[in-house]
Amino acid sequence: MRGDGDGWVFDPDGARYWGVHGAAGLLLRAPLPDGGIGILLQHRAVWSHQGGTWALPGGARDSHETVVDTAIREADEEAGIGHHDLVVRLTVVTAESVSGWTYTTVIADVTEPVGTVANGESTELRWVPADEVDSLPLHPGFARSWPELREHLATLA
Repeated sequence: MRGDGDGWVFDPDGARYWGVHGAAGLLLRAPLPDGGIGILLQHRAVWSHQGGTWALPGGARDSHETVVDTAIREADEEAGIGHHDLVVRLTVVTAESVSGWTYTTVIADVTEPVGTVANGESTELRWVPADEVDSLPLHPGFARSWPELREHLATLA
């Protein structure tokens, strides 16, 4: 079974969220040559929801998947990174609605910035130094969660 998570969830106030069973994204980090930490970001295609903004690869969770499965599958579909060895460090629910819908960010590490392959949902994929992430026009949901995620990253050394 694949793809049964695609669809919108609506809150009583009309707010809508993608992913019938919730959604998840992958915050992939790697050491940069200058000694800093890079975060893999996706420049969302203009046709997509909140297109033109930067965010993490991610998407709808299918009913049979864990949040880790979802984040890795979506990152593979959108960035081509599924075949690389990565170490999952932490999962953080970074958004929750009154309907029960959640977005979970899966934080994982790779030993170096891995090559990526963009699909039609991305105009660009880029390893961005962690201290420069908030200088980009971020997806509103990611922008709200970035300060909390940055705190978690600091504790993961």
